[in-house]
Amino acid sequence: MDTTPLDEQVPLPGQWPVDPQEDVPISEDRIWVDGCFDFSHHGHAGAMLQARRLGKALVVGIHSDQAILENKGPTVMSLDERVAAVDACRWATQSVPHAPYVTYLPWVSHYGCKYVVHGDDITSDSDGNDCYRFVKAAGRFKVVKRTPGISTTDLVGRMLLCTKNHFVKSVRKTLAGEEGSGSPEERKKFAEDLLQRIQDYATDESGLQSGPQVWTWIGSGEAKIDNEVGEAGSFESLVDGKGPKPGQRIVYVDGGFDLFSSGHIEFLRKVTELEEAEGRQRGWYEPEQREKRLREFNEDYAPAYIVAGIHDDGVINHWKGLNYPIMNIFERGLCVLQCRYINAVIFSAPFTPSQPYLEAMPLGTPDVVYHGPTTFIPLTYDPYSDPKKMGIFQEVDHHAFQHVNAGEIVGRILKSREAYEARQRAKLEKAIAEDLVKSKEQESSA
Repeated sequence: MDTTPLDEQVPLPGQWPVDPQEDVPISEDRIWVDGCFDFSHHGHAGAMLQARRLGKALVVGIHSDQAILENKGPTVMSLDERVAAVDACRWATQSVPHAPYVTYLPWVSHYGCKYVVHGDDITSDSDGNDCYRFVKAAGRFKVVKRTPGISTTDLVGRMLLCTKNHFVKSVRKTLAGEEGSGSPEERKKFAEDLLQRIQDYATDESGLQSGPQVWTWIGSGEAKIDNEVGEAGSFESLVDGKGPKPGQRIVYVDGGFDLFSSGHIEFLRKVTELEEAEGRQRGWYEPEQREKRLREFNEDYAPAYIVAGIHDDGVINHWKGLNYPIMNIFERGLCVLQCRYINAVIFSAPFTPSQPYLEAMPLGTPDVVYHGPTTFIPLTYDPYSDPKKMGIFQEVDHHAFQHVNAGEIVGRILKSREAYEARQRAKLEKAIAEDLVKSKEQESSA
């Protein structure tokens, strides 16, 4: 019996981690990406978006906890949690757990992928060798731009150092280039790039067509933070994406979505599941209803249109203190935006969804407001009293990833602080070596 770990061998038919077990014909339209995906931050989503745009299907390999430990250091999220995050990405067609840390052609070819895509940084194994050396030698490697300013290493650093300099004071002013670091020209350029990224993430499964709608809510600071002031405010459109279709229920969810993880993802998946069950009760999936939608709109679509409200950094910090949120509102918003379970995003949503706010929403008063049991913030009042009075509130039951929130993740880091600090140091040392390899590659191709 072969005792070699699954991610270090080429499996026999019947032993591949996920189906199909037989080789898939290799196609230029099938793209492979792989990685640790330790936090589902928007840098990972950006890589998957760029890869998806190069083909018609995206297969995502995910390394095992053991392989990452041996080559990089301890993971924060378990393999199950990391798989859940990848599966939730709108641009991922299929995930493959236990993918080898060094990308082997037999794995890529088995799942029918002609090309492997990776960012323009070098990734090396524990021996300092390029993880993509085999696919590069075969001419089956494509490079995409790495998303600047965000990485798992950055986020771990924020937790260990308790920094706050990533906070965004005003979404509107930042997008107008009026707020942030650098010169006026640098702020303007940053704002243009940020808006472009929001527009890129607000795309459909192909990464090429229009997808989610995006708004910013404009209201007073008091209305955003507490329950004493209920304001209708106003909504400013950032991205004019796909709106709801006839028959779809408008669903509202809200939260901080900090360190967007399996806890948030499972909550959103449960909301989708509950709405599918509700749709089933009203005959949404009956053959004649499907045929009618296909006839009238040339596509079938889900019974619900899910809108996610995201709170400002200052609002979260008011309630959680310390250096929360670990991700700023744009980082959190992009994470939510890439999730296949949502259809629209509202930046700067109030912590308390008051009746005036809900009634003023661009798509009309929601049919239902969902929330899960809050365990991380000790509240002195019920933020959902208005939706309850309106008869549109529904709670999502406990689920397998209920405990996975920002507090839990930070706790994991702090509990193993020494190991993660060693990982940070090793990462810096590896980065120096990887930069040397990259510069040599650039010299040889010049």
